[in-house]
Amino acid sequence: MKRIRTLPPIRHGWRAVVVAGTLAAVAGASWAQADDARARKIANGVCAMCHGDQGESASEIFPRLAGQHAEYITKQLRAFKSGERKSTAMAEMVARLTDDEMVALGRYYEKLPPVRDNVKDTGLAAIGAYLYQNGNKFSGVPACAACHGPDGHGAANLPRLAGQLSGYLFTQLKQFNQRQRTNDNVVMHAVAEKMTELEMAAVAEYLSTK
Repeated sequence: MKRIRTLPPIRHGWRAVVVAGTLAAVAGASWAQADDARARKIANGVCAMCHGDQGESASEIFPRLAGQHAEYITKQLRAFKSGERKSTAMAEMVARLTDDEMVALGRYYEKLPPVRDNVKDTGLAAIGAYLYQNGNKFSGVPACAACHGPDGHGAANLPRLAGQLSGYLFTQLKQFNQRQRTNDNVVMHAVAEKMTELEMAAVAEYLSTK
């Protein structure tokens, strides 16, 4: 009687693992493509009106999103939806977004190439560069680089500041200074309340050119 060869249990188990892993990878890629397509549709249909076609916003009222960390964008969208971060305009924009769509939008904008401005005021930018890297030991303002990195690129839940519009950055610092911004405030209230308007404007000018 002819014997039928069978794979040893261990080898058979590993083959099942490989097949399952391959199927999971294919399914994951399909979901990623679907998420990206959905995010692009939302970005082009809703977000582009204020933030630009490529997240490059030309208005200092609206932040640039291109190159911003996915985790940070998702966090802010959630904060706008929950009301933790106040904005009448944004509350309306995010009201119907699902959590998956917020995550997808974050990943979509993170992939776009960031932009930056040319220096408008070299003297102001120079003051901003010093403050960003060293802080102000006389008033107790810490170096921004300690959290946001030497190049202003941030990390995950710490926003990328490099290339952001100077007017937008200045407005956010003032809101932190006056305790009007109600999220991301544990550290920023303590930092911004020590800054003068000149220091805020200088740091904002410097970062917009990075």
